Amino acid sequence: MQQGVIETFEAGDVVLQSGLTLPDAKVVFQTFGELSASADNAIVYPTRFGGTHLDNAYLIGDGMALDPERYFIVVPNLIGNGESSSPSNAQPAIRGGRFPLVTIYDNVRLQHRLIVGELGVRGIALAVGWSMGGQQAYQWAALYPDLVRRLAVICGAARTAPHTHVFLEGVRAALTCDPAWDVPGVVAERGSRALGRVWAGWALSQTFYREHRYRDLGYSSVEDFLNRYWEAIYLSRDPGNLVAMMRTWQACDLSANAEFESDYERAMRSITADAVIMPGRTDLYFPPEDSEFEVELLRSAQLAVIPSIWGHYAGGGRNAPDTAFVDGQLRDLLAR
Repeated sequence: MQQGVIETFEAGDVVLQSGLTLPDAKVVFQTFGELSASADNAIVYPTRFGGTHLDNAYLIGDGMALDPERYFIVVPNLIGNGESSSPSNAQPAIRGGRFPLVTIYDNVRLQHRLIVGELGVRGIALAVGWSMGGQQAYQWAALYPDLVRRLAVICGAARTAPHTHVFLEGVRAALTCDPAWDVPGVVAERGSRALGRVWAGWALSQTFYREHRYRDLGYSSVEDFLNRYWEAIYLSRDPGNLVAMMRTWQACDLSANAEFESDYERAMRSITADAVIMPGRTDLYFPPEDSEFEVELLRSAQLAVIPSIWGHYAGGGRNAPDTAFVDGQLRDLLAR
């Protein structure tokens, strides 16, 4: 894969959907490839919960569907992820739990300013993302149907389901029960370890654990996996950033804005992009039946269930056969 270019879009003070202001807003982004003379070969590929532009690399490469030799690929970092404006790097007055709610809509409007206003893109060949990246891709397609020609959502959704809302309440409670979670400069060790252990049961399927597939990742036992993988992940992340991204996730609804006035069906039918929706067969966050309901509302969409026991991680680049399936679907979509 050719080396991407990492830059920062300085957006100034941004008034959010909530009516609050995000001061001195910044979007860190990475680009691959070159914008064509007609400026219509762009791919928008936003980041997921807790991930950065580095975590999107598994779907980008020479000879892959997202090929920098053919496309101008833009990877914007989600607000709250620690790279773009986040509780961990904000002005003191809005650090930690005082960071304002930034919705998926807010994120995409900022990304539009960057990609169209600053980078000069005039056509988006594909909006694609995994998990919360898929939520952003959906929002792109709904808000800018004349711009986005294709849509691919990998283990994501157009709005957060009640069950997913409840799941997020549980993991947030595990973290914030530790009083240190919102104390600057203090590691919330108890809360972070608890969060990791709760999340471990959601991200991967029952079959994954029954077949001891954590051994494929180099862990000798369930306890080893919980200690060295799950606890380690969340000990390395800022609690304020995690809570901010959870709030963004819980508030996700592509119709919850002035354009669609919470008319979800109208928002879904506004999407004209040729779409492929790829849930994981064993995903506990975004189960295939939720995606089936979405596909019924879209004008031109196919359902392609990832045949995996890796749960939500089926779309995240951890298992090579799953990644090959996703890449094949993207290749077919881009060929249409």
